Amino acid sequence: MKDGPDIARIAALIGDPARANILTALMGGKALTATELASEAGVTPQTASGHLARLDEGGLVRIRKQGRHKYVTLGSDAVAGVLEALMGLSAGTGHLRTRTGPRDSALRQARVCYNHLAGDRGVQMFDALTAQGVLTMSGDDVALTASGADFAVGFGIDLDALARRRAPLCRACLDWSERRTHLAGSLGRAMLDRMFVLGWARRDPDSRAVHFTPPGARAFDAAFARP
Repeated sequence: MKDGPDIARIAALIGDPARANILTALMGGKALTATELASEAGVTPQTASGHLARLDEGGLVRIRKQGRHKYVTLGSDAVAGVLEALMGLSAGTGHLRTRTGPRDSALRQARVCYNHLAGDRGVQMFDALTAQGVLTMSGDDVALTASGADFAVGFGIDLDALARRRAPLCRACLDWSERRTHLAGSLGRAMLDRMFVLGWARRDPDSRAVHFTPPGARAFDAAFARP
């Protein structure tokens, strides 16, 4: 088909190993410098700069200059969703770059997917919220119910502030390790941020892993009991 979206161009941008490593590193949700991304990709800073220019032109990343440094983030939530789906497809078809180890185990348990909770705990939270009637899902569409709004406010979420954002409130995101849905969108981001504020969990400074404290894990399981 000659008309329509040019998926081959996007696939080519993602398909280069160095660019794939750069995009994967940005899935942690943090803005990284070109030097940091060069290290993640295993290339020279000059080569990384060229890759970043192509990714920026393709709309897959955003580059912001602040002082002497340029900071890079993913271009949008949609880019993050595509990358997470590709990770799921790769894992499901056996295309893994490393053997499963302790670090992989931590990532499978709980991790940041761009800006929301993923992994086993992310899926547990989504299943619990659906079972409790906080969320409804029809096809790929996720919505917050009226009683769910009360739950969110009680959890400490400012729904009025979220409504003023351009991002969708709720979005389904396919988890690459669990092959099931977890919660994305501005509500998913706010839920994870709230867990950090409550002291339930902390970010691993060297990876996308999220580590729950023993009291935090108990509080999480009480709030989001498995159906």
